[in-house]
Amino acid sequence: MRLDRPIGTYLLLWPTFWALWFAGEGSPSFANLIIFTLGVVSMRAAGCVINDYADRNVDGSVERTKHRPLPAGEIQPRQALILFVFLLLLSLALVLMTNPLTIMLSFGGLALAATYPFLKRFTHLPQLGLGAAWAWAVPMAFAAERGELPVTLWLVFAAVILWTVAFDTYYAMVDREDDLKVGIKSTAILFAQYDLLIIGLLQLLALILLLAAGLEFGRSWFYGAGLVAAGLYFVNQHLQAQGRDRDACFRSFLNNHRVGMVIFIGLALDYLLLP
Repeated sequence: MRLDRPIGTYLLLWPTFWALWFAGEGSPSFANLIIFTLGVVSMRAAGCVINDYADRNVDGSVERTKHRPLPAGEIQPRQALILFVFLLLLSLALVLMTNPLTIMLSFGGLALAATYPFLKRFTHLPQLGLGAAWAWAVPMAFAAERGELPVTLWLVFAAVILWTVAFDTYYAMVDREDDLKVGIKSTAILFAQYDLLIIGLLQLLALILLLAAGLEFGRSWFYGAGLVAAGLYFVNQHLQAQGRDRDACFRSFLNNHRVGMVIFIGLALDYLLLP
């Protein structure tokens, strides 16, 4: 479940909070805040479990993943599936506390989370599948807070997809050589020598979409300052990964926790001080 490595939880939590704050106009309901926070933890854990199940026969050949519980023989595939189902039931129990629209949308999120780990067998764009799964929290948050899906939410949705593809490409760059040997596909392999250029373009587009969303939702200077801080982090990531060293690429990936955080801080302060 990677509860000992919470970076994935953070990376899913921040865009979920962006959506809740936009949807709740700076004051999302306390109940939804608790439901979605716990839902982020349970669904990220479920995603890790099904990802490890899907990769159980190849993780042993990849340096970074060879010590995970399934390839190491610490647990059996059947046990992993039982845990996956348990985590899904826990997530379902949480979403049942919301409303019919959110419950209906949750099945789309389930389909995305369950199928994403298998995409790397068939396409070089599994990161796009992850982005869609990550971004699905946005319409769900609006559904829970407002009971409807305003058109402007899709700006945030698209921005989360682009941001996710960018940071998960950094992550895939860590494993690129191993993935080529075992036949796993990724955007890091697809983008090849243009990887950093494309990551930069995706990050720029994500910021533009988030800026457009902020304007549509009437946000002002504090939110804009958060986007500027995020942009500076993006530049630092790019410079850090110039040599494409595995550790440097991994640090650039991890740095996206701060990107999500500063955007949220800017958004929360904007609603608090400039309602």
